[in-house]
Amino acid sequence: MYTLVWTPRFTRAAKKFIKHHGGLGGKFAAILGELEVNPFQPHLKYHSLGGKLKGIQAISITDSYRITLTVVVSDKEVILLDIGSHDEVYR
Repeated sequence: MYTLVWTPRFTRAAKKFIKHHGGLGGKFAAILGELEVNPFQPHLKYHSLGGKLKGIQAISITDSYRITLTVVVSDKEVILLDIGSHDEVYR
């Protein structure tokens, strides 16, 4: 099992995301549960980012929405950084 670490930025973004996209609340909760079990599951579309976001990874909630994160394998932690649309999280 991995431990989810909510950064203050992620906490604010998650509240805003759920407020505006309430219909995705169940899917969001399910994905967080899956991240705790194994963040590298193929259906999460885990991928590393490049450019100014090098060192950060992302997973897909839907085709339009992403969660950016960092996985610390040695500590079994998933540090949640941001959630939002493709353009919002990759800025």
